[in-house]
Amino acid sequence: MKIKIFEFGPLAVNTYVLSDETGECVIIDPACWYPHEKETLFNYIVNNNLTVKHLLNTHLHFDHILGNDFVVSKFGVKPEAHAADEYLLKKLSTHSQMFGVDISHLSVPPLGIYLKENDIVSFGNQQLHVIHIPGHSAGSLVFYNKAANCAFVGDVLFNGSIGRTDFIGGDYNQLVEGIKNKLFVLPDETVVYPGHGPVTTIGNEKKYNPFVGI
Repeated sequence: MKIKIFEFGPLAVNTYVLSDETGECVIIDPACWYPHEKETLFNYIVNNNLTVKHLLNTHLHFDHILGNDFVVSKFGVKPEAHAADEYLLKKLSTHSQMFGVDISHLSVPPLGIYLKENDIVSFGNQQLHVIHIPGHSAGSLVFYNKAANCAFVGDVLFNGSIGRTDFIGGDYNQLVEGIKNKLFVLPDETVVYPGHGPVTTIGNEKKYNPFVGI
């Protein structure tokens, strides 16, 4: 599986495009906000002859869905996320104002598919296993590819940190419990692709993360 990482938007979100030899792909957390970012994402898809099969959102905070409408309009897919986060779509402007970002003109497409624990998202020859780990938001999801030995964790877990829990729907204890019980049971060599910042591994976080290290 090929993994392309883009850093998009005013809050530097990691947007991922996953593809394989079939030419099918998924986009995780399209955060393209500025025109050149949208052009960059579009050109990557087109120039590599990729067919977008899924638009996946790890959660529905504003910074992770800034490019949802663009992807919907260009590639004809619908956003997929956990139902517990759907209410956040009505609170995007309030949340963005906390970071000094004006999204008043942002068009927000509704969810097309609801994902939940143990669902499997398929594309090409790949399978992403859906893991629900609330705490950063009520509907935060992780997409785990066992065969490729990697997990796309959104803002659940970072290199040396964890997601904020002071937003609406946040719960520190719930987040820590979910990380320990659902992520730290994965192989230590599992590569962790977070919503912000550098890549890490499960083993590294178990050993060194001051919030959840064991």
